[in-house]
Amino acid sequence: MNTRKILNLCCLISLTIFLLACESTPNDVVEDSLHPDPDEQLSGGATTVFIASSQAFSTPAPNLSSGALEKHLEGDLNFEQNFVKAPAEVNGGLGPLFNNVSCINCHIADGRGRPPLGAEELESMLIRISIDGYAENGGPNPVPGFGGQLQDKSIFGFEAEGDINIVYQEISGSYPDGSPYSLRKPIYTLTGNIPADVNISPRVAPSIFGLGLLEAVKESDILANVDEYDANDDGISGRANYVWDVQLEQAVIGRFGWKANTPTLIQQSAAAYVNDMGITNPLFKMENCHGNENCDTLSDDPEIDMAILESVEFYCQTLGVPARRNFDDIDILKGKKLFNEVGCNSCHVPEFTTGNHKVAELSGQKIFPYTDILLHDMGEELADNRPDFLAGGREWRTQPLWGIGLVSVVNGHTMFLHDGRARSVEEAILWHGGEAEKIIEKFKKLPKEEREKLIKFVNSL
Repeated sequence: MNTRKILNLCCLISLTIFLLACESTPNDVVEDSLHPDPDEQLSGGATTVFIASSQAFSTPAPNLSSGALEKHLEGDLNFEQNFVKAPAEVNGGLGPLFNNVSCINCHIADGRGRPPLGAEELESMLIRISIDGYAENGGPNPVPGFGGQLQDKSIFGFEAEGDINIVYQEISGSYPDGSPYSLRKPIYTLTGNIPADVNISPRVAPSIFGLGLLEAVKESDILANVDEYDANDDGISGRANYVWDVQLEQAVIGRFGWKANTPTLIQQSAAAYVNDMGITNPLFKMENCHGNENCDTLSDDPEIDMAILESVEFYCQTLGVPARRNFDDIDILKGKKLFNEVGCNSCHVPEFTTGNHKVAELSGQKIFPYTDILLHDMGEELADNRPDFLAGGREWRTQPLWGIGLVSVVNGHTMFLHDGRARSVEEAILWHGGEAEKIIEKFKKLPKEEREKLIKFVNSL
C-alpha cells in the first residue's frame, strides 16, 4: 500500500472517529450528569431498613442499642394497646367521646390513613373543628361544647358529637399534549348537633416512621429555607409555624402535623391520647369537652402515666426509614433530574443532617426526607380556611416524601394529601396550587414520557 493510500486511510479513520464522537457526545454528557448518589439509598441514614414488604414502616431502626431496642418494643406494645371504658383496671378510661380505641387503629401498620369508602365509618381520618378567632395560646379557637375535634364515637350511655358525609365531584382536565386526567374534589357535610358555621379540616393519619429524625433536624437548618417574602423571586415563600409547647409554656417552632402545629413528639402523642381516645395524661389532664355537659370534666388523675407516654414517644422516634428502591435506575435518575428542574425540590428539600438528639442513634444522620418542614400556600382548592397558630387557611406543611412509593404495599391504597382526595402521586401533584402553581404548569408541559419518569422517581422514595 502506497503512502498516499495510507494517509487517506488514516484520514478516513480519523474522520470516522470524529463523527462518532460528535454523535455520541450529547448522550454521554447526559449520562454523566445522572450518576447515582449511593447515600440516597439510605433515606434515614443509619436508621434505614431494607424492607419493602408490608412491614416496611414498622421495623425498628437497625442502629438501636440492645437497651434502646427493648424500650422500642415496649413502646410498640403501648402503641397497639386497645382502651376500654372505665372502671376497667387495665387500659380503662376510653372516652366517653372518642375517635378510635388505640394508636395503631388510626396509623395502621404505622402507615398512612385514608378517607372512608362508601358507608365505612371514619377510622384513619378525623375532622378538626374550630370557630373564628384564636385560643389563649394562639391556637385554633375550640367550638364551645365540642372542642377542637369532632369525636364520632362514644361509649355506651353517651352520644357521639356527630359525623361527616363525603361526596366527590369529578373534575376533568387535560395536559397540553392532549392526555386526559381527572381529579376528585371532596364535598363535606357535617351531621349531628355541630353548629353549621364551624371551620372544619379533614385530616388522614400520616405515616409515623422517621419522626425522630425530623425532630432532630436543627432549627437553624429549618429556618435557613425560610423565604417568607420571596426575596429570591422564585415564587416560593415558605415560613415556619410557631406553636405552643405545653411543657415549656412558650411558643416554639412547629414540626409535626399537617400544618406543623405541634412542636414535639411527646406533645403529639399526648394530644392524640386525649383527643382521639379520650385518655387523659400528664400533659393534658382534662377531657376535650369544652363545656359539653355529657362529658367528664373532672380533673381526675391522668388515665395513663408519663412512662407510657414516653414509651410511645420513643417508639415513634425510633422506627426505621425504608430504603430507596432502584435509586440507580436510569429512568428514575432522569425523573430526579426533572423533579429538580421543574422546581419540586424548592419545597420538598431532599436532604438534611440531623443535630444532637436525646436519642443518640438519631444524631448526626444524613437523611433524605424531601421536606423543608415549612408552611406553604397551596392555593384555594386545597384550603381548609381554618387557621392553626401562624398557619393560614391556605397553608400546609410540606409533607415528607420518603416511603411514599410503599404506601400501596403497606396500606393497600394510594390516597394522598391531607384528606386523601388524590388517588395517585400524579393527582397529588396536579392538586398543588398557590406557590406551586408555576411548578405544576412546568410539570404539565413535560412530554408524557418525562412526566412518567418524574412520577417514577417520586415512587422510588
